[in-house]
Amino acid sequence: MTDRTATKPINIGGLIIGGGNPIAVQSMTNTDTRDVAGTVRQIKELEEAGCELIRVAVLDMEAAQALRDIRRQINIPLAADIHFDYRLALAALDAGVNKLRLNPGNIGEKDRIMQVVKKAKERGVPIRIGVNGGSLEKRFHGKPVGESMAMSALDHIKILEDLDFGNILVSMKSSSVPETIRAYRIIAESRDYPLHVGITEPGGVFSGGIKSAAGIGAILAMGMGDTIRVSLTGSPADEIRYCKEILKAMELRRFGPEIVSCPTCGRTAIDLIGLAARVEDAVKDKKTPMKISIMGCSVNGPGEAASADVGITGGKGRGAVYRKGIVVATLPEEELFDRIMREIDLYVSEH
Repeated sequence: MTDRTATKPINIGGLIIGGGNPIAVQSMTNTDTRDVAGTVRQIKELEEAGCELIRVAVLDMEAAQALRDIRRQINIPLAADIHFDYRLALAALDAGVNKLRLNPGNIGEKDRIMQVVKKAKERGVPIRIGVNGGSLEKRFHGKPVGESMAMSALDHIKILEDLDFGNILVSMKSSSVPETIRAYRIIAESRDYPLHVGITEPGGVFSGGIKSAAGIGAILAMGMGDTIRVSLTGSPADEIRYCKEILKAMELRRFGPEIVSCPTCGRTAIDLIGLAARVEDAVKDKKTPMKISIMGCSVNGPGEAASADVGITGGKGRGAVYRKGIVVATLPEEELFDRIMREIDLYVSEH
């Protein structure tokens, strides 16, 4: 893994991102922000799933005023997504939000920008510059999207820097993975602000998850990224699951169990597919980090089991159950699930 790019630390309601701190998982509600009860309910579900920073859309003054009640009832930092109307940004700051997602070049005259910057400074609230490939300014139309997103972001950044405001985060998202990567590389070479990473409008849960994993994973592998969001046309809870799996795969954070299982081949002599699916479903809500290997034969099985906390290596209608690389039982196939779950529960209780 490439060393992470050095970025300045930013405080978002007690969550410190950048500066080498753990990469944070975030999402965005798809509720009507004016529905306080519904929005709070969804945020609490996302909190339970592992969301560490939540963003809500602020479309009008009623939504801005709802932020105070929402903020009061949740446990993770709250970010307000503002477009065009500086008055909504001021109201969101008054309501106690922890971060603004705002492009200063889109809210009008300098005096309006200064009002927002002044209040954000007073409240210690960072501003995230968020540029999307689908909403670039007309002057960038027909030009390469990656470079255009970076140039647009730098323009917005300069507006804040000229007002002596440096409490900044940056994101640049496109539905194109290569263009998104290109934009982040340009910014990382010119500024040290923390980077929020994602691929925008990637698609539904399946295709969007794959595209997001490819793009976010590539950017993280280059050492860039301080927060991530997997944007999906689906439940925000799915976004959290994908974020956590990406960070686990990149060995940047550990969230609950990691399952290693083989793709099966002609040597497999037990129902490994069914067994792996049962184990994965049974441990999906467990919080304890651990490595579980579910292997179908003795070719790669013992090696994977040696590096796992708990594992199974299949044989002909039977299987060996491992704990920390040591065989603790050899059982008929029909008894394997119950035994490995017993070992998993024992590991959890000990840790």
